Amino acid sequence: MPTPSSGSASPCDQEPHRHRQLAESFGADPDRYDRTRPRYPEAMVGRIAAASPGPDLLDVGCGTGIAARQFHAAGCRVLGVDVDARMAGWARRSGIEAEVAAFETWDPAGRTFDAVIAGQTWHWVDPVAGASKAAQVLRPGGRLAVFWNAGQPPPGLAAAFSAVYRRVLPDAPLFHRTMTGPDGHSTVLARAADGIRQTGAFGDPQRWRFHRQQSYTRDEWLDQVPTFGGHSRFPPATLARLLAGLGAAVDAAGGAFTVRYTAVVITAARAGTRPGE
Repeated sequence: MPTPSSGSASPCDQEPHRHRQLAESFGADPDRYDRTRPRYPEAMVGRIAAASPGPDLLDVGCGTGIAARQFHAAGCRVLGVDVDARMAGWARRSGIEAEVAAFETWDPAGRTFDAVIAGQTWHWVDPVAGASKAAQVLRPGGRLAVFWNAGQPPPGLAAAFSAVYRRVLPDAPLFHRTMTGPDGHSTVLARAADGIRQTGAFGDPQRWRFHRQQSYTRDEWLDQVPTFGGHSRFPPATLARLLAGLGAAVDAAGGAFTVRYTAVVITAARAGTRPGE
């Protein structure tokens, strides 16, 4: 799925948090988003929960509650915050308490947490302001963990997908590098780690990786594509051409394929005192 990454001069690549209108485009179809988006490896969820000093967790950019429900199942008490009221509303209906706000300006009302997480969303948050806000709401020793699902289909199919994007969206280079795997997340990972360091409130950031695979039929894949970043803003005719091209590529590959997902994590523990204490 297209994610801001290295190798492009696009301003959205360089500072995606300044393009908040894209972050607010995912709520166009929250039911489809929740139904089709991949989950996170249980090993990742367990390790983050175990590395946190307690069960109280804040999920930044909680969306429909995909990660929140996984952490809840692992024994955490979860509060979500999301900039999109449609996504937060869906999370509430799925049993997750969620508030509507941009994280940088969200009012914690004196609440503190043992962990702050962000799944597939931290590139939409100002990396320094977001890490500073996380430090403010984390208890001493609390953990900030931001992560992305980096998907990689078979090489030949990845190339075919990219060719479809180039043909249908020739003037949108951001979308040409579709599903490049963990290496394609190098810029957002580096930006997240640098933002954490600049606060002076955390220990040195660590990088963790967790792997899983998921198989898709043609129809299952095409059901997910409209949830990718920015896709809900395409004109209907453009999206139809894109889906037709991607479907033909899957048909040519045998009608089904397997994606190798790597959950890439940037994480750090908050120092024993808050800044200024």
